[in-house]
Amino acid sequence: MPRQRATAPALPAPRTHRPPPRPWHLLPTPAGAPFTIGYAALLAVTSLIAAHADPGLVHALHQGSSTDVAHLVRTPVLVLLASALWIAGGLLTPYTVAFLLVLTALERRIGGARAACVFLAGHVLATLATEVPVGLAVLLGHLPDTSLHRLDYGISFGVATSTGALTGLLRPWLRWPLLTLAAGGLLSDLLAYADPLTNWGHLIALTIGVAAWPLVRRWHRPA
Repeated sequence: MPRQRATAPALPAPRTHRPPPRPWHLLPTPAGAPFTIGYAALLAVTSLIAAHADPGLVHALHQGSSTDVAHLVRTPVLVLLASALWIAGGLLTPYTVAFLLVLTALERRIGGARAACVFLAGHVLATLATEVPVGLAVLLGHLPDTSLHRLDYGISFGVATSTGALTGLLRPWLRWPLLTLAAGGLLSDLLAYADPLTNWGHLIALTIGVAAWPLVRRWHRPA
């Protein structure tokens, strides 16, 4: 009769200890979020130019970067990229803080190149979604020709899209309050009717980010 060898019971796998998050982990670092920190440095330079350069030069730069219909028809790629190099209102705006926190969190979950794609896609698509109807309305005679020329630049559409995309990667207890807070703030701006075209663009951009949930969830890398 063959002898049976006694087997020791399998030991449970040791639990890995994950250190608690630190406040500075929310900010970009060269190793953890190179895209965000590089982009933030570029925005800091353009914001300093806007704050300290000759006002006439700054106005010319902003006008040349504007994604209005007239510029989109002539140089679409140039103005879509150039308009994302400025922060409307300067560094001391809520969108600066949102940019740093949201892009850092998104990049650390899906990588820099993919976070850049989400940001740029929202920036481009929300811009086209707001400006193309203006061009069509002018073409049909419902708006004056002056509507083809307006100052439209900044990072806010990309930030709104990145915020919507990031919420899809968070736990439900954080996802829905953050999404509700973001949507509520944008709706409040729209109801104020100070800049309805831009405000609609923000809501469209947030919706684009939410629509990207299946994609960013496939891209998500475990912590």
